[in-house]
Amino acid sequence: MRFIISSLFFLALFSCAAAYDPLDPMGNVTIKWDIVAWTIDGYTATVTLFNFQTFRHIMDPGWKIGWTWAKKEIIWSMVGAQAAEQGDCSKFKAIIPHCCKRNPVVVDLLPGAPFNQQFANCCKGGVVSAWGQDPKASISQFQITVGLSGTSNKTVKMPKNFTMLGPGPGYTCSPAKLVPSSKFLTPDGRRRTQALITWNVTCTYSQFLARKNPNCCVSFSSFYNQEITPCPTCACGCQNNNTCVNRDSKILKVVGANNTNNETTSLLQCTHHMCPVRVHWHVKVNYKEYWRVKISIVNFNYRMNYTLWSLVIQHPNLNNVTQVFSFNYQPLIPYKSINDTGMFYGMKYYNDVLMEAGPLGNVQSEVLLQKDLNTFTFKQGWAFPRKVYFNGDECMLPPPDAYPFLPNSADGSLISFLTLISTLFFLFIIL
Repeated sequence: MRFIISSLFFLALFSCAAAYDPLDPMGNVTIKWDIVAWTIDGYTATVTLFNFQTFRHIMDPGWKIGWTWAKKEIIWSMVGAQAAEQGDCSKFKAIIPHCCKRNPVVVDLLPGAPFNQQFANCCKGGVVSAWGQDPKASISQFQITVGLSGTSNKTVKMPKNFTMLGPGPGYTCSPAKLVPSSKFLTPDGRRRTQALITWNVTCTYSQFLARKNPNCCVSFSSFYNQEITPCPTCACGCQNNNTCVNRDSKILKVVGANNTNNETTSLLQCTHHMCPVRVHWHVKVNYKEYWRVKISIVNFNYRMNYTLWSLVIQHPNLNNVTQVFSFNYQPLIPYKSINDTGMFYGMKYYNDVLMEAGPLGNVQSEVLLQKDLNTFTFKQGWAFPRKVYFNGDECMLPPPDAYPFLPNSADGSLISFLTLISTLFFLFIIL
């Protein structure tokens, strides 16, 4: 009986925490539905999507928002977005609505949309930055005019069954809730207006719901061990092993074979891990008071450009980062008492796009960290990260017993001596 009770407790705990990320405990996507005006047969609302996730972007092909109308509402018009399907509007004779479906799905407009169809923070193809990386670009908006005969502030009903695809599965949305009305500041900053009614929907992401297997893996190496610890075999599943292509395959020379606009299927390079992305952590140099790490990210997908990519790493020495080369860096402190997590991302117009698989499908950086002599060690895998996330998804790490280990005769003095020898040899080659 005690076992059954314990099992039920852990099952309930897991089900409640399925969308909880310990490195981003407050991360969510909030959809705010502000009714700003009444019309003859309905209302006009401003819908705002806030990506409050610290390091997870909503990437191409962008977000999709869906819901089910509580009554028999229709969408007369939209600005800044559009319904994916019009539905059956045959009963309307004079003016045809924008959408007559009971469960519409709305998508953002593409960049370059006609001016009269644009709205504030719209027209980005549904691509929204993470709040922790670029707060100004983490908002998307559109305006919708809803029609339903006899609608008023007493009879209007909240839409139900909200869904958020950003892109693909993984998000679970709460029911729409009535909250205090939003307030808006006029462009001149001298007047504050207020929404008539405001509803909030909160959507949280779960990697377990999004896919069965990880989307990335991690490999390790170090200057004190010649062996490279590769990604685990089939780290991202080997179900696509029959459809992968080799680097020298003739398929890649076919026009359109590696078209990055092809969303239907991935075209992965054949590897033992079968992951679209691999992150490599190399312990490069050991100084007296500092140590240096090289980080490489490799894209193995011939049909995917990763724009606005982000890399989150958890390691105890990230509380004392001296310098980061080639990447932007921002410490993440989800808990005030712990500072062991950091976010790396590309520099704009330089390496903020991780190109598809090929010669340009990688980005690299080096990190210089200052040692805390009371905790620093190369023993027992301490020099390698505890967790690695790429674009908000946790990557599979090698098993602990496979980490690069110190030679039996190695100690701190020997490592320093080897570092000195390698440095002198490098200087000799240059000179």
